Amino acid sequence: MADTEFNARGVRIERFLRSVTRAGQVSIKDGRLQLLTSYGREIDSAPVQSVRASKPWFVDGDQAMATLNGTRYRLTLGQHDAAKPSGSGTASRFLDAVRSARGHVRKG
Repeated sequence: MADTEFNARGVRIERFLRSVTRAGQVSIKDGRLQLLTSYGREIDSAPVQSVRASKPWFVDGDQAMATLNGTRYRLTLGQHDAAKPSGSGTASRFLDAVRSARGHVRKG
């Protein structure tokens, strides 16, 4: 499973209502979720099995919530992609990728 299951760039990542980065990256690869800055520096990462991810019911737009290592992050996905309209489903694809990666992680 060397392929990246999900990758999104230009993601606004917030922690406790404070912006960590406005153009970060979210990646799921080899059963691990990574949050990266626009410079590629790791903000946080965790095995997908331990990540809680959901879509907040109280917001419009393409957002998801993810809890990694006890820290909750709000991810605004797809905000800088001019080819896709706002709310184009990047958050839904992220949530699907998390669920899918959980099912494909090998028990060793």
